[in-house]
Amino acid sequence: MSSKTKIVVLRMKELIYTAVFLGLAVVLITLFLVMFRPKPDAASPSQPASYVPGIYTSSITLGSQNLNVEVAVDAQQIQSVCFVSLDEAVTTMYPLMQPVMEDLADQIVKNQSTQNLSYSLETRYTSQSLIGAIDRALEKAKVRN
Repeated sequence: MSSKTKIVVLRMKELIYTAVFLGLAVVLITLFLVMFRPKPDAASPSQPASYVPGIYTSSITLGSQNLNVEVAVDAQQIQSVCFVSLDEAVTTMYPLMQPVMEDLADQIVKNQSTQNLSYSLETRYTSQSLIGAIDRALEKAKVRN
């Protein structure tokens, strides 16, 4: 007698594990789709910012000293970005501050934005803290509706 019937034994524990892993996979894929889809605001071209003309400052605390960043704007564009009364002690303790600020200021005035700036990996933390201070000053300068 040759029978082709096969008996399959499934353990309930294996079925539960499979269902749990499939559920987690569905949740993970859904989470990735929600998190990494393009934002509608990011795809649209940005309009030029409107500013209240003037000079705006923001500060960074370095140790026990404050370092003031000054941003000069007119109604439609950023005119200049610089330090206000940079102390010799700060330039001695933080020698990268001035060169990084000059590089960032050139890029910001050219691009009229603090987005998509380029800086080296060696100066990333200095650059990020300066960009944060510049953003805070520009936020003060923006026209409020």
